[in-house]
Amino acid sequence: NNNNNNNIIMGTLSIDFGMINADNVEQLKKINQACFPVTYNASFYEDMAKKHDENLCKFAYWNGFAVGAICTRVEAIPDCPGRHRIYIMTLGVLAAYRNHGIGSKLVSSVLDHIASQRDGQLYTVDEIMLHVQTSNEDAMKFYGEKFGFERGELVENYYKRIDPPHCYILRKKLR
Repeated sequence: NNNNNNNIIMGTLSIDFGMINADNVEQLKKINQACFPVTYNASFYEDMAKKHDENLCKFAYWNGFAVGAICTRVEAIPDCPGRHRIYIMTLGVLAAYRNHGIGSKLVSSVLDHIASQRDGQLYTVDEIMLHVQTSNEDAMKFYGEKFGFERGELVENYYKRIDPPHCYILRKKLR
């Protein structure tokens, strides 16, 4: 009897990655709207559409559908002239597709790219970091247990329109 099995997705899903560009950036907006309590402004999406760097910003596709995305950027580390970090702006997976390894695959793909370029294009990158709302235990556990990120300082009133407004910095040293 095979009737009920069609609706159940088990284990990790086979996914493909794809570039974010002007033709599909609306899909990124829909994923972010579904995943996050904050709204990203038009300039965020314009920047993502122009990046053309599938290594640092990408969709996760399952069966041809965008079900998740990660957006990162390279930024200077304050007080460390010439040194940089990767900042994870967003990592989102649609609710129906969570807990199947998609978020892990997105983060791993970025970490693998950084590792592959540590003596090349990204030789000045020393760490990867993000902000996580203080109430988001799932995210802290995800980054900490799966990838070895460490919880750093508390940033008070980081978020303007959500409660709690505070966040922690999570970071992973890469060198």
